Amino acid sequence: MRLGGTADYLCEAKTKQDLLKAESWAEEHELPIRVIGSGSNVIWRDEGYKGLLVINKISGFKKISEDEKYATYHIGAGENWDVIVDQVVGLNLSGIESLSLIPGTVGAAPVQNIGAYGQDISQTIVEIEAYDRMEKSFVTLSNEQCAFGYRTSRFKTVDSERFLIAYVTLIFSKQFDHKPEYTDIEAYFTDNDLVDYTPKTIRKAVIAIRQKKLPDPNKIANCGSYFSNPIISSDEFKKLARKYPDIKKPREGWSQAAYWELGNEKVKIGAGWLIEEAGFKSYIDSETGMKLWPSQNLVFVNAKAKSTQNLLDFEQKITDKIFEMFGINLIREPEILP
Repeated sequence: MRLGGTADYLCEAKTKQDLLKAESWAEEHELPIRVIGSGSNVIWRDEGYKGLLVINKISGFKKISEDEKYATYHIGAGENWDVIVDQVVGLNLSGIESLSLIPGTVGAAPVQNIGAYGQDISQTIVEIEAYDRMEKSFVTLSNEQCAFGYRTSRFKTVDSERFLIAYVTLIFSKQFDHKPEYTDIEAYFTDNDLVDYTPKTIRKAVIAIRQKKLPDPNKIANCGSYFSNPIISSDEFKKLARKYPDIKKPREGWSQAAYWELGNEKVKIGAGWLIEEAGFKSYIDSETGMKLWPSQNLVFVNAKAKSTQNLLDFEQKITDKIFEMFGINLIREPEILP
């Protein structure tokens, strides 16, 4: 977002030993410590960070097992996520092709449990190797121990500062079994006369769709989708649909209706639809210097903001209106630090 203050201290960790050195140094100087990847899903407060900021640069992409159906890889947490997706797809392996072009690093991906077009990283994670600051040792956490949920995990919630992730082990399928049933992807295949759904063709489609809808964070200050799509009960949805019947109809510029039935009496609502219905489509806020990206209401863009407080004021303006109209609390995806 190009906002916030600076960190008092900073270092890079290229090995597990570097993580230990950083942790030891921070303890010796009685300072807090935070480990980040590329910072694509992080927003810093205006007062900055009064501690040691560690940039995870641990690399590695090593196959550790393979059989007729699957291949398992041990991957450094500091690797660029999309570079790894490209390598995996290049090997004709399936499991993360729909997660193409998501910014960030491998180690950051489990924290958010990144997901798109029917895939999320928790579906491929076997285990995570991390330094446990409570136990003061490296530990291996199974998929089940990570407490994954929709765009969340224990690393984002109850244990947000406990683990320093070093490696992630992912398992990929050699047999393609994921055809995304999303209108945008189907339209891309139709428009480009494609009929074969493969990891490579899906990656190409996802990249094209994301580049069309979303601004490049390297060129335009943004953190991608700012809000998670809220999940409500079926009864709550029925009440919402009675008051706002258009939620069941695709509107101009939308490829589908703004909700997904999840089963178990749960419904996911498109946060972008809520924002547009509340009158914020392509909204530009002269007071804060923030705006919404024209082709994707979920993306906050720093146009002329001077501070993180400007961003938070803009966020509050939108969340207050959404709650007033729909009784729904929007949850921010990027993490505000410290």
